[in-house]
Amino acid sequence: MATTPMNLPANPQPRLKVISATSLEVGAPKYRYIKAILDPQDKEFDRLECPAPTTKRYDYLRVDHGDAKTADARIKYFFALNLRECADVLPRLLGSIVETVRFLGPENCALSIVEGHSKDGTPDVLEALREDIRILGLEFHLHTSDLDPMQGDRIEALAGLRNLALEPLTNNPSQYSPDTAVIFVNDVATCMEDMLELVHQRLFQKADMTCAMDWSDIDPAPIFYDIWIARAMNGDTFWEIPPDGGWRFSSNLFWNHPTSRQRYDEHKAFQVFACWNGAVVFSAKPLIEKNIRFRKSKAGECYSGEPRLFCKDLWMEGFSKIAVVPSVNLDYSDGSSKKAKKLHGYVSDAVKGEDVDDESLRIAWDGKPPEQVKCMADFADQSWVPWNQGFESAS
Repeated sequence: MATTPMNLPANPQPRLKVISATSLEVGAPKYRYIKAILDPQDKEFDRLECPAPTTKRYDYLRVDHGDAKTADARIKYFFALNLRECADVLPRLLGSIVETVRFLGPENCALSIVEGHSKDGTPDVLEALREDIRILGLEFHLHTSDLDPMQGDRIEALAGLRNLALEPLTNNPSQYSPDTAVIFVNDVATCMEDMLELVHQRLFQKADMTCAMDWSDIDPAPIFYDIWIARAMNGDTFWEIPPDGGWRFSSNLFWNHPTSRQRYDEHKAFQVFACWNGAVVFSAKPLIEKNIRFRKSKAGECYSGEPRLFCKDLWMEGFSKIAVVPSVNLDYSDGSSKKAKKLHGYVSDAVKGEDVDDESLRIAWDGKPPEQVKCMADFADQSWVPWNQGFESAS
């Protein structure tokens, strides 16, 4: 569920296929979806093909639940999703999550999904999946919410939905470590290696939060999608948006921040002020110890999407190590993700031959935020505001 300004299409690229509840039950029975989700080799759907994971890179992420040495049986990985009208991407999205859970160990994971009264069969698939998830041994929370971002305050509703997805963790903090990895994923076509790389980079970089890069399939080439949310370390958008909202500068990423551009070109993680970009991994510590939640802008504060405000609040509380991992590239349908992967590569392509002792891979963190951050309530309404606008006295 991406966050966009009201005049930016929530998904500029077309969906592959809209599936009605009737077709889900008759023409495309639920068991076909469940089979595809549980079997990574299933060919029933024309979904994004994912490479066989090079698990050696990620083996250290696997932990023995309740290991005698640590006597810690708390959940280590918390997957959170908000899903609505996205049946077409479920075989790839949930299939990759199931693969990741199996790799990390179901007993070490929890999955929380908030569904929004979809009419395309999404709730039928999720409900039908419940028993197989139980057999897998994965703690599963499935909640249907009446919150509708298309009615009333859009950002307030989106923030509420994200907080609902986090509630199994925030309402039961004793079951989780402060360093539990929260893996929050939009309705994207993603691979197991995408999620594992975000988890790995959070630990490798000692980051508070890591983000992917998400794309939108706009001719002639996919453009970076989460432009309303993401801000570089100079406080600016990832590409220049003229007042008319045109996309003519979209291919010129980080045009005014050479450090980010160089690391992006080299497929090396780099620090940003804010990001979301389709999928993130962040520590549960800000949720558990600082009570940070998703929210809307308060009076006198730049009108912003809830993920950017979440990042702002992280900075306010000292969690300044926020990074983009440019080797993780996502899009919002299988077909579009195929194009994005072809153009920008898979994770396994980017890390092939990587020397873990190469110190240039590590981010040189800057604990000082940009003095000013681009406020963009609307494409035609852009201005620069203090990074801590509304909280100046608290900084």
